[in-house]
Amino acid sequence: MFTSFKEFKFFQSFRIPLESKDDVRCTFEYEDEMGKFVNIMDANLEDVSITGLGFKSKQRVKVGTNIRVGIHYKRIRIDIEGHVVRSFGYNPDNETDNMVYGVELDEEDHPSMKRFIVQYVMGFSPDRARDCITTMAVSERYKKATEGFEVFSLMLSLFKDITSFGSQETFLKSMLEEISRILNSQRASIFLINPQTNELEAVAALGIEKEFLKFDYRKGIAGSVFTTGVPLNIDAKTDKVRFSQEMDKRTGYETKSILCNPITNREDKVIGVIEVLNKRNQDRFTEEDEKTMKVLALIFSSVFHNYNPISEKSLIRRFSTPYDREFAYIGKSSSTNEIRKSIVKLKDIDSPLLINGEFGCGKKLLARIVHNEGKRGLNKFKIINCKGVDVHEVEEQLFGSEKTKSVLEECRGGTAVLDEVGYLPLELQTKLCKVLKERHIPGSNLTLDVRIIFTSGQDLKKMAQTDGTFNFELYSYVQESILLVEPLRKRPEDIEELTSYFLRKECRKQGLLLKEFSEDVLAKLKEYDWPSNVTELEQAVQKAVLYNPKAHVINKLNKSGAIPIIDLTKSSMHGLDNIPHARDWQLPLKERVALVEREMILAEIRRNKGNKSKAAKEMGISREALRKKLLQSDEIIETLENQNTPTEEKKAA
Repeated sequence: MFTSFKEFKFFQSFRIPLESKDDVRCTFEYEDEMGKFVNIMDANLEDVSITGLGFKSKQRVKVGTNIRVGIHYKRIRIDIEGHVVRSFGYNPDNETDNMVYGVELDEEDHPSMKRFIVQYVMGFSPDRARDCITTMAVSERYKKATEGFEVFSLMLSLFKDITSFGSQETFLKSMLEEISRILNSQRASIFLINPQTNELEAVAALGIEKEFLKFDYRKGIAGSVFTTGVPLNIDAKTDKVRFSQEMDKRTGYETKSILCNPITNREDKVIGVIEVLNKRNQDRFTEEDEKTMKVLALIFSSVFHNYNPISEKSLIRRFSTPYDREFAYIGKSSSTNEIRKSIVKLKDIDSPLLINGEFGCGKKLLARIVHNEGKRGLNKFKIINCKGVDVHEVEEQLFGSEKTKSVLEECRGGTAVLDEVGYLPLELQTKLCKVLKERHIPGSNLTLDVRIIFTSGQDLKKMAQTDGTFNFELYSYVQESILLVEPLRKRPEDIEELTSYFLRKECRKQGLLLKEFSEDVLAKLKEYDWPSNVTELEQAVQKAVLYNPKAHVINKLNKSGAIPIIDLTKSSMHGLDNIPHARDWQLPLKERVALVEREMILAEIRRNKGNKSKAAKEMGISREALRKKLLQSDEIIETLENQNTPTEEKKAA
């Protein structure tokens, strides 16, 4: 086992501290170069666990030295053996300074140590027991400067282990054995992408011959981690969407749980994955396992830092180049995770896709990700804006002209996005619907081979079925597959990760050291409604960096004399923009509430196809109450409109 891994494992483990008043008597002996055991006269037992113990002494003992320990407490006497896995001191060359030693006990002595610990803990006072449990459960790692220094020494030890191996194959095999032991897994594998075959191939494997492990880079959990760069910890039984049973069928092995992390090279390209299977005695791997795996992935990234899988034949280069970070869908909310699952299902199909969501939610970004990760990802991707653009310009982009080619033909084999398709004029909708169904543009000899992705922030169903402002046939075509993006206010769990991403991006752009928001500011950002969603959040981060060029921690949202980073007056008012006069602060609250109620009543009447009695019943009010509320709101609107009518028009009337 690597010395550094033993050190790290010992350092991370929780051990019960001993106190001088406990009357625990101990003897320590170490094995010298002649094989004789020598007494350590000044050794003091510091802490204990079932698998190890710590002691202090001025005696210099090498790592790997065998140790004998005798512990006598009340009526219990145990004799145990182990070996030193770590030694630490701030001035080890000074023989008068104490050294801290960590001892890993032999496995056959674990029951004896357990017997001692049970008896020892039984003598704790309630306060001491409570403090001990609290420390074990919630103590912050490395909260002292001395502990941070110790972690640095562990990293140096790990570096020495890595550089001591002359053969990469021997190193990888030894590493996998230790990974399997640390994470308590049945199997472990390292995969790298082969750019010639477009397959993930095992370069090292534990529990199976590596030659059997090769598959399409997009398949299974390993493929998902490779293409997205996002680590996964799943239970294979419950998450059957991403899990592929193909490898299990080939090998006859049953996969129950998987923990998989990406491996990158020095250019931050994703070049492969590290994967462990089947946590022993548990249904899935733990959060602590995830943290450990993250460190291990960094180690392997350093091992393969020169690996560059670029090839002209490679289908995977779009995933492994640095620019793909720009098209990452960031967040950890359940909504965001569901979208990632949907992308896996939708990326390779040819049928149209509608991405629906409010302004600024990232609809075009999602369209790009679906394109990049799908089978059309190496071909052209173009966006046609349907909102705020000249009608003739949109028509020319869609259907071409004598001088220009249609975007639908330009993107042959690729993807075309119709952004905010609800703003497309009805006559163009009708023409577009015919072209898409026939897969042919009038005047062209080519059959269309393009995937169409539509985006919209409007209710296309209502526009098609109730308002008549959207072509019904086109709506039937569009809604074959729908991806709904939740507004940012409904997924506040994503704000912290998005903020961190935008801060890194903006600081790098401005050439500044990395900044972060204080806890108070971050809390306010999570409370805000974000009417313009992720777009507004990115702009807020940009302003925050601009206003605080020298501060490493941004602890104020607004700066005097400058445009506010966020307008808190808009918070909790999202959704009123489309209701006339609802944001008129001069109106009494009662009248503004009446106007909001009016919109809700009218929507319910439309839903019930004009039947007011049925609408009233659905809302839990009487037919008469509904009539009075509409009359009241009509009077308010009439009064407001009269107030806004110019004097000359009133006189003419």
